[in-house]
Amino acid sequence: MAGPDTSWQHTPDNAVPPLDDELAGALEDLDGIHCGIDLIRDGIRLLGLDQHTADQTQNILAALAGSEGADVLTVLALLVRRLTDPAANPSLRPLPCATAQAVQQRGEEHAHEIAEFAPRQAVADACGLISPS
Repeated sequence: MAGPDTSWQHTPDNAVPPLDDELAGALEDLDGIHCGIDLIRDGIRLLGLDQHTADQTQNILAALAGSEGADVLTVLALLVRRLTDPAANPSLRPLPCATAQAVQQRGEEHAHEIAEFAPRQAVADACGLISPS
């Protein structure tokens, strides 16, 4: 019976490999939507390709999805809520009132679902394994 794959332990100069096809493809799919999205893509690419210490990795993981209320998941959910709110996004004001209210309601539902149900425990557990206290 073969053991676990440990090829990751032996890369030349401890090099960070290129992005995998799934992540690279997902980033490519977001190209050109808006300069803000392009900045997010650049940040994700940098996080994926930069050489990190264990402490940095732990902090990055917690900031991405391991600290309810203080992570990128929360920030993105709050941004969705803002962009779906006609009071904060004037582009929605010309919509029929019922449509604008439905859009806003969906944004509020999304923010609530992320706050209540986003799976953060696995990431928090990974953080704890990297630097057990």
